[in-house]
Parts: sequence; C-alpha cells; structure tokens
Amino acid sequence: MREFIQQCSETVLQGQRISGEDAVRLGTVAGPDLYLLFAEAGRIREQYVGNSVTLCSIINAKSGKCPENCAFCAQSAHHATSVASYGLVDEEEMVRCAKLAEANGASCYGIITSGTGIGKGAELDRICAALRRISSEAAIHPSCSLGIMDYETALILKEAGMVTYHHNLETSRSFFPTICTTHDYELDVETVRAAKRAGLKVCSGGIFGLGESFGQRVEMALTLRELEVDSIPVNFLDPVEGTALARADFLSPLECLKTIAVYRFLLPERQIKVCGGRERNLRELQSWIFMAGASGMMTGNYLTKAGRDPRVDRKLINDLGLGIAECGCG
Repeated sequence: MREFIQQCSETVLQGQRISGEDAVRLGTVAGPDLYLLFAEAGRIREQYVGNSVTLCSIINAKSGKCPENCAFCAQSAHHATSVASYGLVDEEEMVRCAKLAEANGASCYGIITSGTGIGKGAELDRICAALRRISSEAAIHPSCSLGIMDYETALILKEAGMVTYHHNLETSRSFFPTICTTHDYELDVETVRAAKRAGLKVCSGGIFGLGESFGQRVEMALTLRELEVDSIPVNFLDPVEGTALARADFLSPLECLKTIAVYRFLLPERQIKVCGGRERNLRELQSWIFMAGASGMMTGNYLTKAGRDPRVDRKLINDLGLGIAECGCG
C-alpha cells in the first residue's frame, strides 16, 4: 500500500489526475500507512496552493423555518430543535460582522440564509445593499449562501459586489435521497453552474458522517472536480438533538483526516477548508488538518453552534509555521 500511495502522489505532483477507483483504494489505507498518506497530501497541498492558510467567517443572517428536510439540519422546519428562528438581519448587522471578520484575520465573509432560496424582492435588495457597503468599507471578499439560485440572481449579486457564491452539494448524488427528499440534487448542481456562468467563484462541498460510504465521498469529490469549483468546504456531522441524525456517531479523527487527504489527491489545486464539526470530530488532532492537505478553515462561530475563538485558530496556524493568506475566497 505504501508504494501505491507514493505512486498516486507522484501522479498528482506531475500534473495528472488519479481516478475515482484509485481514490477509493486510498480510502482503505489504515494503520501506519495513514501517516504516509497525510504526508503526501501535505506535499501536494504545498506544491499547488502553498503554505498560507485561508480563513473565512460567516454570519447566520436568517435562521430557521427552512422548508427543506435535510436530515442533519437544525434549521429545518421538519425538525423540532432549540435553534433560534429569525428573519433577515438588517444591513448594519451584516456590515458590522464583516468588519469583525476582517479584524479576526478572515479574507472571505459569507452571508448565509436559511430557506430554499431568495428571489427578487426586499430581502435580496437588503443583501445587495450590504454587499455594496462591505465592498467599499472593508478589505474582505464578500460571499453569499442563499440556497438554490438562478443565473439572473447570480448576476444581480455579482453586480452588488459578491465575489463568491457558496452552495454545498452536501453529499453524493447517489446518497442524497437518503438525506433530503424536498428537492432534487440536480437543482444544487445547476445552482453551481449558474454561479460559474455568471463569472463568480464557487465554494461548494459537503458534510461527512451522514452514513455515506467512502466511495460516496469520492463520488461527490468527482462531481466537484467536474464542476470546477474553486474551494471545497469540508464539514463533519455534529449531531443536533431533534434532527433525524441526532443519534449518529461521530467520525474518528483519523477518518476525518483520511477524507481530507483523499480530497487533496483528487482536487490538488483547490482550496480545501475545514469548517463545521472539526472541534467535536477531530478533537486533539485539529492541527493535523494542514498536514493532511487542508489549506483553510472557518474561524469564529458556525451557523447554529459556537466555534473557537479566532485568536486560538491564529495561534495554531502560527505554531505550525504557516502563514495566513490575505486572499482566499476562491
């Protein structure tokens, strides 16, 4: 297996792609060979995206009462959770949080809303007003995650100053019906395509630990590769009481790291950012994400759960001898 890991690594370092079958085989690596897998993923990261870590931060700008039934989501109206529900926050709050994110070292700031999507109207107008102010008042790249979106809306947001659109596929096409039945997977794929067609950068990834197989993780990575997304947020399930996956088991830290590493082999030149669930799943091995091929992380709070103090994350990065990128939205 060690020879196979090195063979795959050399293939990627020479500018070629490994196959889905190779990636699934890498997913079987265990024991001491895991550390070689991580080391080679780190080499690939260093060659393609360097040694500077990108930091991003978000605001939960509209929370709860989502009509979609995603099995993991604390904001779904189909689940009885204790998560707060509120309408779209005002423009001033979106701008204030962007400036705070910039002060904490983030280069990308996301405005996130619950719901299937946001069409033309007062909410979209308010978000666009905030984007214009953020673009002029802060040195941070604004992004949005507003659900399913069409090409025309993408152009409106781009004109207002949005640099990146974030829209997770969540999981593979084959596993998606197990997780969500209120909309079709193709609508998510078309949202990514619409954003790319509008000339936007796209941040799209998923959440692991939903019950999917490793092969299905590879399947999603291949879809993201085909769609040519710019960055991939990697989330790990942190179960929420009241959701359909409340009793799901946490992934082990080494399983999380192996998933990151295989994604680096498959998507060598992309930003791979570790986001939700890292504290509970990776535990004492959080700092290993960069050795395993990650190139960024979300800092500060998540959508419905508190994150780590950004100062702690910055110290972790400094202790590893890595820099913090000034630009990493894509």
